[in-house]
Amino acid sequence: MRPSRGLLLFLLANLLLIGLLLHSVFTLLTLLFEDCSNDAIPAIDIPAPDALEEINKLPQYIPKIIHQTWANESIPEKWQKAQKSCRDLHEDYEYMLWTNEKARNFIAKEYDWFLETYDNYPYPIMRADAIRYFILNHYGGIYIDLDDGCERRLDPLLSYHAWLRKTTPSGISNDAMGSVPNHPFFKSVLDSLQKYNRNWQIPYVTVMYNTGPLFLSVIWKEYLPTVKSEETRVRILMPAEYNDHPWSFFGVYKGSSWHRNDAKTIFWMGQHWLLVTVVVFAFCASLYVCGFYAYRRVHLRDSNYSAHASPFSSWSWPWSKNGYKPIKHEV
Repeated sequence: MRPSRGLLLFLLANLLLIGLLLHSVFTLLTLLFEDCSNDAIPAIDIPAPDALEEINKLPQYIPKIIHQTWANESIPEKWQKAQKSCRDLHEDYEYMLWTNEKARNFIAKEYDWFLETYDNYPYPIMRADAIRYFILNHYGGIYIDLDDGCERRLDPLLSYHAWLRKTTPSGISNDAMGSVPNHPFFKSVLDSLQKYNRNWQIPYVTVMYNTGPLFLSVIWKEYLPTVKSEETRVRILMPAEYNDHPWSFFGVYKGSSWHRNDAKTIFWMGQHWLLVTVVVFAFCASLYVCGFYAYRRVHLRDSNYSAHASPFSSWSWPWSKNGYKPIKHEV
């Protein structure tokens, strides 16, 4: 006997729900398998720190500006050495420290359409995230977190129209990045900030997916198919060129000042993402099976009081030898 209309509607509703869930997290899933190799800056293309003649021959697209952010002009002692290393190595660069007051005044003057969203962010780090995108879009230059010290001059990175750095376990980070003014990628970032602005109730997730590295990674993945030329391309600084090697550009100092207790759980999940993925899918499959079983039991119970035969009377569970048959109660 063919399945009932109710059963078909139940199956279609579940397929629709699964489809919507997969669509909503599809970009996040693809990030797990993104190695950034297609847009990586090859190590061979980066001259050695002492190869001044070769460095001087490189084109310069990104202006010589270093941007950093902090609440005020008083930089915490733990980051003063990192800040000084970048300033001392780049005396010919313009240096711009964006305090809370300067950042808000800039948004109010140049991007007043965003001011309400900016003011209403629940966590200060979200404003610190957002402002870096706006200043790179407006001025161009290189943004560097205060806990990223400079180990060598950044001149080779000026020869790209825009660059970000790869992070682990997947995606890209927003702690060091460079761009020409008005690059289409950063325009896409600005256009997406309000769309992604929602409170997920977990501080770490809210920050990461609203304005932080996870948000930037998703926008970057969505941007990739739109790239039509080298000028619109976003190049990726790989981990070996980022830090921990003699030729690397940056050295990481103690940071993560905004992290709360919930971050520990998120970090653990990031380190065990495959296990977490399997558990989540197993949990969803269990919910589906339980929902189907509950639907069938209710349908069969109601059919016992119907004058018509149950449309499930010829159906059987795969693990039942004789199948599940509704019981006709006699009175």
